[in-house]
Amino acid sequence: MKGEVVYLYAFDVANEIVTPRVPEILSAKPFPFEIRMDRMLPKDVPLHRPLAIEPPPLPGRLFGQPMRELIRVYDVGVVTVMVRVGFEAGALGDLLPYHQPKLEDGRSLDAVAQELCAGVCESLKDSMVGRSETLPPAEAYTVFCLTDLGGTQDANAWLGGQRREVAGLLTETPAEKLSEMQVAEVTRIHRSFENTDLAVIDWDAALVVDLTGYVDDVLYALELANLQLEEFRMMDQRLDRYLERAYQDLERSRRSWFDRSVRSLGRLRRLRMDLTKLTDEVTHITKFFGDWHLARVYVGARERFYLEQWRSSVEQRLAQLDQLYSVSHSEVNEKRMLVLEVIIVVFFAIDLLLLFYGKR
Repeated sequence: MKGEVVYLYAFDVANEIVTPRVPEILSAKPFPFEIRMDRMLPKDVPLHRPLAIEPPPLPGRLFGQPMRELIRVYDVGVVTVMVRVGFEAGALGDLLPYHQPKLEDGRSLDAVAQELCAGVCESLKDSMVGRSETLPPAEAYTVFCLTDLGGTQDANAWLGGQRREVAGLLTETPAEKLSEMQVAEVTRIHRSFENTDLAVIDWDAALVVDLTGYVDDVLYALELANLQLEEFRMMDQRLDRYLERAYQDLERSRRSWFDRSVRSLGRLRRLRMDLTKLTDEVTHITKFFGDWHLARVYVGARERFYLEQWRSSVEQRLAQLDQLYSVSHSEVNEKRMLVLEVIIVVFFAIDLLLLFYGKR
């Protein structure tokens, strides 16, 4: 078998990146990324085109092979790093070591991707809005791409005889140790358009087969799903901090005659705007793909990554925070109204006293 292992890394580095203002990335002129559209599709469906560069190959080798990198910049504030390394293997089990990639000098590929992203962020600093103070950890995903099955021309028939081996590769477990139930679950989400192509999508890794040699379109669909998972994960962490702050603000407002939650409520509303931008520009895959097969690949990845559950959880917690601040605001307003009523009564009593003593 021949192919390549593709490592996807998604970094949420800012609230927004103004891509039209990006003149260069790592001293290279970026170009709009495009994928080949050779299937039947509506011509009026737009394709989202992030900026992309292919920097010079990194020094060093991975598993004895040179590496290729591709960096993409999305206007939703995400930078993705893709690293590709070729291989030849006699069996799928021979690819298990590729789950823990390390360069010949001992550095992990995760650290290398982090360094690349840091350099990209420095190049983009004038085009970033709401840049993160520190570079967050990446959402990583591994894709095993096969372009030669050793003479087999029917990818779906090949999968039928290699289900256990495919499940073992994607779960980083010796195939003979897996139960039949686990094998069925790992291979449950798979997509195919022709007999020469196949995609099996699991939580931490995927297997993509295309005997024509072109896998960039499927990789792009998987990258978008991985990007969205990173966005929701970072949003969830931010909500944790806001939720803790909300309870503190509510407790302070109960002990004070003045509302201290207004500023936090403003931050909450800005956070909700970020979420709206995310759902508008990243969630709706039919905005990006007119290729329905790629949309089906994305829907499979969305199901495997539990993206709908992530989205529902974030929106529910946002609604709870909004309600919490509204209750706090109402309580403070009630306190203010009580103070005003007391002041009015006092002034009325003073006025009566002045009238009474004035007559005397």
